[in-house]
Amino acid sequence: MRYPSQSRITAESSLPRLQGWHIDDRSDIQMSTVDVIIPTYKPGKELFTLLDRLCEQTRLPGKIVIMNTEKDELEKLISTDELVTRYPLVELCNIAKKDFDHGKTRHEGVLRSAAEFFICMTQDAVPVDRDFIENLLAAFKDDDKLAAAYARQVPRSDCSPEELYARKFNYPVNSVRKTQKDLTKLGIKTYFCSNVAAMYRRSIYDELGGFIRKTIFNEDMIYAGGAIQKGYAVRYVPTAGVIHSHNYNCRQQFHRNFDIGVSQVEHPEVFKGLSNESEGLRMVSGTIRYLQDIHRPLRIPYYLMLVGSRYLGFKLGRAYKAIPRPLVRHMSLNKDYWN
Repeated sequence: MRYPSQSRITAESSLPRLQGWHIDDRSDIQMSTVDVIIPTYKPGKELFTLLDRLCEQTRLPGKIVIMNTEKDELEKLISTDELVTRYPLVELCNIAKKDFDHGKTRHEGVLRSAAEFFICMTQDAVPVDRDFIENLLAAFKDDDKLAAAYARQVPRSDCSPEELYARKFNYPVNSVRKTQKDLTKLGIKTYFCSNVAAMYRRSIYDELGGFIRKTIFNEDMIYAGGAIQKGYAVRYVPTAGVIHSHNYNCRQQFHRNFDIGVSQVEHPEVFKGLSNESEGLRMVSGTIRYLQDIHRPLRIPYYLMLVGSRYLGFKLGRAYKAIPRPLVRHMSLNKDYWN
């Protein structure tokens, strides 16, 4: 079931309809409770679109827990009273900026939920249709070993051609269930999971201890990697989609990938021995061919600058222990992490 405005989304946005993924109304999984956890910081009006669409789902969440960083920043957009009045499903928790952490803050949101399943989302991800929650939940049916299921990310209408190809490369139309045996074939992508939009089984989450409490980035992959190493599975669900993309510039790419490099060094239990360089080269060559195919070759030099910024940031992040701390903080996107 699509939203009336869906016709304005690009053709690349259309989601596959796979047989066997609709939940039987009589099944146990259909009776399960689902909550949504959303960290926010200086949200824009897209937060209202996200909340509206969550409240219009065929499978309604029990509640929507918003872990907001800095109350004053949120109240520039909407007052607390107006927010909870407009959205009765919302439970709001305000925290100070110094207390935010990618893992700990989400974990504290999970602790506010008693649901059997929960979804982690970001404030700028918008469900493509009203079946988003239902299709994520369907992935867990008859799969007791499934720890997490993450959604397809569909590019925004203003998405650059490079980012459009990246979304198609990283979020294809075919579903995949990933376990430890896929490491030889998929490498580091075996552990990929994105809290832009991902559902988790609470019983497994509690058993494994939940998200790591302090991390600069990658709390989702760290959790997914740990779950897979314990014998559980993670599934990519292309039938559940969110509209989400960013046109990052070179500086933003550098800072973001610096933090990714740091996170991989700090968690060798997940990332040691796994390389993403071959997969990265495959995407770069594919993007260049795509730009040529759509007759945009003049974008190739700029794209290579973006790639260089990502690579340099990532390599410096992996070498952060040898870099003076003030310079590390300057290069990092999450500067408060180093306080």
